[in-house]
Amino acid sequence: MVSIVDMLNDGLSAVYTFYAPEPHASFGTYGVLWQIQQAKELGLAYVYMGYWIGASPKMQYKERFKPCESLQHGEWKAHLSLR
Repeated sequence: MVSIVDMLNDGLSAVYTFYAPEPHASFGTYGVLWQIQQAKELGLAYVYMGYWIGASPKMQYKERFKPCESLQHGEWKAHLSLR
C-alpha cells in the first residue's frame, strides 16, 4: 500500500492511497488509522481524509470515522451521517 499525504499546519491531508485489493483486507481503513497515528505523533489536530464519493462502495470505509465534516461552499459542516 502507498499513501501520499500532505503535511499542513494543523493536520495531515490524504492526497491519494492505492493498493492491490485483497479479499477481506481493509487497506483503506488501515491507511486512515495510520494517518491518525502519525498526526498524533506530530502533534497535529486533524486528518483530512481527502476526496469522498458517497455512492462509491470503495470509499464507504471513510463513513466509519467520526466526527466527520465536509467542506461545503467554503464552510466546514459537521455530519451525523454521511448517507
